[in-house]
Amino acid sequence: MKKTVLLIVLFAAAVFCFADPVEGFWLSIDENTNQVTAGWHIYQEGGRLYGKILSTANEPRGVIADRCRESYRNFPVAGRVNAMPVAGTPWIYGLTRQREGQWSGGNVVNPEDGGIYNCRIIFHPADGRRYTVDTLEMRGEIGLGIGRSQFWRKTDEATASNLWPN
Repeated sequence: MKKTVLLIVLFAAAVFCFADPVEGFWLSIDENTNQVTAGWHIYQEGGRLYGKILSTANEPRGVIADRCRESYRNFPVAGRVNAMPVAGTPWIYGLTRQREGQWSGGNVVNPEDGGIYNCRIIFHPADGRRYTVDTLEMRGEIGLGIGRSQFWRKTDEATASNLWPN
């Protein structure tokens, strides 16, 4: 029994030690209106970083991303992208870790208009000054540093999953 408990504690410690602070649940915030737009789950799979929308503030579940193209290079899900639901699809994909809390080299697809951008994600811990809460900077770029950043707020799974009333 003691060995089992010890193994569980060691496993939990290993998972905690290897989790990157960008992983978890986030609320995307529109940089113009400062309004919540979506709840996201950011996660690692196979050494790459992905992000999928869990719910949106403006659309009910089941809305299809019909403004997207049929396909995108290296998109992580097989099938026609313009027939996929907005919620549940990994719109951020293929990022590689640069160092703890910083990822780049992947893409983000905007399901509202189908645009695809190079993606960088940077974690900013709450410091009581510029960042009053843990903040994720999600930057989409078209190249040469030209792009825009959104600053997302840390949240929990329940909140990220239930922005639109069911």
